[in-house]
Amino acid sequence: MADFTIEKIPCFDPAKIAMSGQAFRFNVIDDFHTELVAYGRYLQIAKLDEDRFAFSCTGSDFEKIWRSYFHLDYDYASLLASIPSEDRYLKAASYFSYGIRILRQEHFETLISFIISQRRSIPSIMTSVERLCSFTGREALMPDLSGDIFVKPVKGKYYAFPTSREMSSMSLTDIASLGVGYRADYIESAVRNNPDLDSWDNLSDEDLYSELLSLRGVGKKVADCVMLFSYARHGRFPVDVWMQRIQDKYYGGSFDTTDYPDTAGIIQQFMFFYERNRNI
Repeated sequence: MADFTIEKIPCFDPAKIAMSGQAFRFNVIDDFHTELVAYGRYLQIAKLDEDRFAFSCTGSDFEKIWRSYFHLDYDYASLLASIPSEDRYLKAASYFSYGIRILRQEHFETLISFIISQRRSIPSIMTSVERLCSFTGREALMPDLSGDIFVKPVKGKYYAFPTSREMSSMSLTDIASLGVGYRADYIESAVRNNPDLDSWDNLSDEDLYSELLSLRGVGKKVADCVMLFSYARHGRFPVDVWMQRIQDKYYGGSFDTTDYPDTAGIIQQFMFFYERNRNI
């Protein structure tokens, strides 16, 4: 019998998270199922009813990996309630984006993925990331999906995101073959220099930001994304063309984050998701 864990989780919508641009290996299967690969594992999530979800993992793995990954110990309902009604755009964005949570992804995967992401569409980013994972070829750990809760995975094989060591044998030509364009040089530099990303966990925001900016090809937006989506620095506010458009149109060119010193990154995700998806 398959191992699975059932959890009641308010303010949680895996499909919206999959479409929020935080991670590039998170996909919607159908109206009730999503799948992702993270931490070297395949995970499928089945929506059972409004706030109940089944995860294709043991209870111990859920507590050890996925609770933190999905930021489940944070009270998103209180944050949503605290948004002032006077900010009509943000109120609408937060309502539309109900269920999005900030992921806590592996450092190296997040760094490489967001280097790849620069000036590219999400589908093209996902394609390059998948090419990288299949190139290095370490298969992800697959759960037993037997029974009637989960469905057949979309693909026959799933690969783990490579470690820096696994990528060290790739030449610049190999990296360029992934379709990453000029970013190949930046990726090769990150692999060659092999920064100790785990040792940066306890740095201050300022020092972490400085270390990330010291890496070749990492600018302000990529550094903020890595801090937000991997180091759980939820006060960061990444600004790309979508976010600048929002600020220009609704906030006189700049959104004041001082009211959200510890949650500006969550607010940013609500805005980003709303602006990209509300007219679809």
